[in-house]
Amino acid sequence: MRIIALDVHRSFAQTAILENGKLRDAGKIDLEYSRLLRFARKLKPDDEIVIEATGNTSAIVRVLLPFVGRVVIANPILVRAIAWAKVKTDKIDAAVLAKLHASGFLPEVWMPDEETEARRRVVAERTQLVSQMTRLKNRIQSVLHANLIPPYKGVLFSQRGRAWLEAQPLAEDQRRVIVRHAGELDRLGAELAEVDKSLAQAALEEPRVKRLMTITGVNSTVAMSVLAAIGDIHRFSSPEKLVSYFGLNPRVRQSGDKPAYHGRITKQGRAHARSMLVEAAWVISGAPGPLRAFFIRIRDKRGKHVAAVATARKLAVIIWHILSKDEDYTWNRPALLQWKLRKLELKAGHPSRRGGRQKGSAAAYSNKSVRDSERETIANAEDEYRRFVATWKQQSPKGRSGATKEVRRS
Repeated sequence: MRIIALDVHRSFAQTAILENGKLRDAGKIDLEYSRLLRFARKLKPDDEIVIEATGNTSAIVRVLLPFVGRVVIANPILVRAIAWAKVKTDKIDAAVLAKLHASGFLPEVWMPDEETEARRRVVAERTQLVSQMTRLKNRIQSVLHANLIPPYKGVLFSQRGRAWLEAQPLAEDQRRVIVRHAGELDRLGAELAEVDKSLAQAALEEPRVKRLMTITGVNSTVAMSVLAAIGDIHRFSSPEKLVSYFGLNPRVRQSGDKPAYHGRITKQGRAHARSMLVEAAWVISGAPGPLRAFFIRIRDKRGKHVAAVATARKLAVIIWHILSKDEDYTWNRPALLQWKLRKLELKAGHPSRRGGRQKGSAAAYSNKSVRDSERETIANAEDEYRRFVATWKQQSPKGRSGATKEVRRS
């Protein structure tokens, strides 16, 4: 068996081959598709390829995998931490990858399947569109601020807000800036609607999305973003592993006889999924339920921003249990869930039922008495959570210590 390590760049890869305990430089290979395919056909069925995770890793793996026994993807951050050196060249990097894999010390990265990879691309595309639209909106707001125009009290980028914007006294060059940015906003908004439609159609075919949406505060966008990051939940043996994957676990410092210090979260992981969980945590802070009680408890001790991150961490734990056990969230609100699913169907392009009779729990959610009944049930669960925590702290010194540690970890 040969171990073939590739130090990948944009247009080429430096290769090193470890065979029978001997390491040799194998030169450079071109990463243009036809030439990479020609290289792949020279490989042996029992060869193992080692490659660092880069922007074009998945494309390279798809070309090489049918011709070799295994393709191993290395975590570049951990490789640098293990094999740090003052002398660094492409040849040395390729040799280090081969040696680490042969010795069993190579930190590997999971390779997502094609469906998960496609889902990640769509989620990333949506993130970029939202980011571009936010920059344009901020630019328009800055023009208004620079011209001493007070903020619009309603939704600025609604139909009424746009009419108000066009009526403001601005210099001609400033008006051109706003018109140009507003036109770009319209174009990006149309693209975002198409991406959302595509995500909604995929979400309706994914049963795990419905399970995650049983959590109050989690909509289809959050659910799809989290699933795109996770892939197969069974690759995480515990909820702590999933929390770490999202970068929501705290940094820990300990030396000598001093106690361990828990710092801020590591933020080493899937950044977009982490931001989606934090966004859901802010929604949860305003909705009745045990999670809001948890948010308020942490907020009163450490502030609302720490509470949002702590609630996001709690969400990650709940998501692990929901997906691993294939169960709905315990404090689900059925009518609210059906209402969210109906909104998802409309976003996916399903026909509207206006003018006809609404059926099922989605229509029931329009009934104020149904909404109030569900909120009362969940509010009772929230009160029960508060009483449980209060009793736990009073009766158990260990519980009080654990609660303090929980706040520190957040």
